[in-house]
Amino acid sequence: MIIELHLLQSFPASNLNRDDVGQPKSVTFGGVLRGRISSQCLKRSARSLFQKHGLDISETGVRTKRLLTETARKLDGTDTPEAATEDVVREALRELGFGIAKNDLTEYLMFVGHRAVDELAGFCRTNWDAFTDLAAKRHAAAQKSAADAKKIEAKLKKIKPDRERLEEARRILDARRVADIALFGRMVADNKDFNVNAASQVAHAFSTHAVNTEFDYYTAVDDLKPEAEAGADMIGTVDFNAACYYRYANLDLDQLTHNLDNDKDLVERAATAWLRSFIHATPSGKQNSTAARTMPETLLTVVRDHGAWNLANAFLRPVTGTDVLTTSTTRMREHFTQLRGFYGEDEIRQVTAATLSEPVPALAESDTVGSMTELTHRTLTSALG
Repeated sequence: MIIELHLLQSFPASNLNRDDVGQPKSVTFGGVLRGRISSQCLKRSARSLFQKHGLDISETGVRTKRLLTETARKLDGTDTPEAATEDVVREALRELGFGIAKNDLTEYLMFVGHRAVDELAGFCRTNWDAFTDLAAKRHAAAQKSAADAKKIEAKLKKIKPDRERLEEARRILDARRVADIALFGRMVADNKDFNVNAASQVAHAFSTHAVNTEFDYYTAVDDLKPEAEAGADMIGTVDFNAACYYRYANLDLDQLTHNLDNDKDLVERAATAWLRSFIHATPSGKQNSTAARTMPETLLTVVRDHGAWNLANAFLRPVTGTDVLTTSTTRMREHFTQLRGFYGEDEIRQVTAATLSEPVPALAESDTVGSMTELTHRTLTSALG
C-alpha cells in the first residue's frame, strides 16, 4: 500500500534552503529557472516534528558524528568526560568497525536510534579492561619511533569486525524500533549489514513558475552611536526569492512494516507522524529574518495498492499570471485527472483533496474534504485499514 502526498505551498520573501554561495537553491525545469528546496531539507524539517505528532523520542533517531563524545558523557555522567573514558569508547568504536576521524568524530554521519548511546555505553562497560589495554598499547606506540609505531598501529588496527563484534554492532545500531530510520533509510558505505531501505521517497520541491533571485540591500545602525555621527555601521546584501512550490512525497507501507519488524502499532503511529509532519514541515533557513511561516493551501493525498505518480509535469510549462496558486491548483488537479483517465485507476483506492482557495472543478465532490483533520483521518483510515 502506498500513500502519496502532493502539496502546493506559497512562500513570501524567503531563503529557505541556501546553496554554497548563500542563494536560494534553484533548478532549471521546462526551460526556465525555478526555486528549489532539497529533499534532504524537507526530510529534516519533517523529522523535527515527529515527536509532536505521536512518536516518542525513543522511537526516533539522530544523525551524528559525535557518538564517541555522547557515549563518554553518558559513561561519566558529565559534559566533560575523562580522557580515559574517551579512550575506551574510541577503542570500542574501532572494534565495531567504525573509523574515527579528527576531533573524535566518526568518519561519516551515523543515523542511529537514541538508545544507541546507551547500548554502546553498555558495551564499553562490559569490555572496559580490554579496551583500556588496547588504548594503552596505542598510546605506547605513539611514543616509539615512527617505524615501530607504524608496526604496532597496524597490529592494533581492525580492518573488519569479527562475527561476535559484528553481532554487537547490529544490536547497538538496531533500527527496528526507530521510525525515522525506517522511513528515510540508512546507508553505511563500508558495511552494508547496517543498511535500511527507505520506506519514503521525497522529491525536491520546486516552484511552479519561473523565479528570479532578488537581493535585499540592508544597513544596520549602532544603537549607542552619538546622534552627531551619521551613516550606517554595517551594510550587506541578502539573497531571497518568493515562490509557490509543488511538494511531493510517498510512503510504502509494506516497506515500513518490514523495517519496523511488523509492529502494527508503531507502523500506524509512524505513518500518522509522517503524513502530519510533512504537511506542517517548513524549512528553517533565514526564518528569523523572513518569518515565512505559511501553510500548504492545496493538499492532495492518494492511497494506492502500488505504483506512484509524481505530478511535477503539471508544471513543466511554467505557470504565468498573477493568480499563481489558483492556476497551479488547477494544473495539478487537471494533470492528475488526465493520468487517472489515461492509465486507469484500478490501483487507486482513495483520493482526498482539500484547498483553502476556491474549489476547482477538476475532482469529484466526493474526493474533497474541508479540513486537515478530515484529510488525514480519511487517508490513514483507507491506507491502514
